[in-house]
Amino acid sequence: MLWLSEVLLQEHDLDSFEALKAVVGARARAGEMFFRMDVRPPFHDTPEDWEDRLEAAFSSAQNS
Repeated sequence: MLWLSEVLLQEHDLDSFEALKAVVGARARAGEMFFRMDVRPPFHDTPEDWEDRLEAAFSSAQNS
C-alpha cells in the first residue's frame, strides 16, 4: 500500500504538485497496487481537485 505521506517523506526534494504526480505514476508502474491519500500535498501549485488528479495519475500509470 502506497501512502501519500510516505511518498512526501521519502521524496523530500519534491518542489511541485506536477513533480509529485510523476512520482506517484512511477510508483504505480513499479508495482504498487493501492494508493491512499492521507495528507494534502504542501505545494503552492496544488489544485483544489488534487485527490482526483493524483488518483488519475496512479490509475493511468497502472494501466500502461
